[in-house]
Amino acid sequence: MAIRSPQNRRMGGTRVALALGSGGARGYAHIGVIGELHDRGYEIVGIAGSSMGALVGGLQAAGALDQFADWAGTLSQRAVLRLLDPAWTGAGIFRAEKILDVVRELLGNATIETLPIPYTAVATDLIAGKSVWLQRGPLDAAIRASIAIPGMISPHILDGRVLVDGGILDPLPVAPLAGVPADLTIAVSLSGEDAAARDDGPAEPSAGAEWLNRLLRGTSALLETNAARSVLSRFGTSAEEEAVEDLTEEQDGVATASGIVPKLGGFNVMNRSIDVMQAALARHRLSAYPPDILIEVPRTAGRSLDFHRAADVIEVGRTLTARALDDYEGVAPQDEAQSTIS
Repeated sequence: MAIRSPQNRRMGGTRVALALGSGGARGYAHIGVIGELHDRGYEIVGIAGSSMGALVGGLQAAGALDQFADWAGTLSQRAVLRLLDPAWTGAGIFRAEKILDVVRELLGNATIETLPIPYTAVATDLIAGKSVWLQRGPLDAAIRASIAIPGMISPHILDGRVLVDGGILDPLPVAPLAGVPADLTIAVSLSGEDAAARDDGPAEPSAGAEWLNRLLRGTSALLETNAARSVLSRFGTSAEEEAVEDLTEEQDGVATASGIVPKLGGFNVMNRSIDVMQAALARHRLSAYPPDILIEVPRTAGRSLDFHRAADVIEVGRTLTARALDDYEGVAPQDEAQSTIS
């Protein structure tokens, strides 16, 4: 968490421009951020988001975030599997249209230009290789484009452009808020480091392995397609064990002269590489457009596909925001000690 020096902030201001970063299921933390801002009387007057940040931000701008949060809190691992709707062909592992159906039902026919507050969904033009700000048109289409994680969810074709996840080039979109008449700009990054945790370890390795186990077992049961069976059979009878090992962090490591080096599967190499890339891009963007408050949700708050852990991750966002606002508002130490933040 970082806060700009007091002389650069306007004390007493309550209008907030909010930049919501990308990071998969850790994006539930954005819901907690927004909840804490509302509870303290801050007014959100502008939102820009990438990927999950675009989803949460769009729902907030349309006044449907509370309903979405209630629904997300009921999801089990098996329900998440059904909603992700695994696919074995095409440009993405998951179709995710069932999730979008829920979002569309909440949004109705909302268009970005008719929202009560300015909103920007950031996507990436895969052909042109540049970031795209979606500020007009159907809200659901803008969200669909921004959450299209390459290799995971198929690209979205919009106005003749092939659009994918906004986090590829702009994981923390503060720039679209430059023209918003706000007293305070808050950016929420989902790629923060947790000093108390091992850099190479997940928050809950056993839970991640169990989730993937259910994913692989449930895929065959739910899809029951020849395509799915043929893909599994190509890897032999140990496909499940190999996939679990690949998609979850290895508990043991390789001993070297300088210590134990963690063993990483192919998925984790890719996932960690994306985290490193996005963190570097975010730092670059923040140097050009520094927010008044930067809230950093640690990677250990949840894995990218932990969509069944809404309540826990929402609470992380709320707690971090409470601490940041206490610092910003100058809460005395004795007052802070009496707060509910642990």
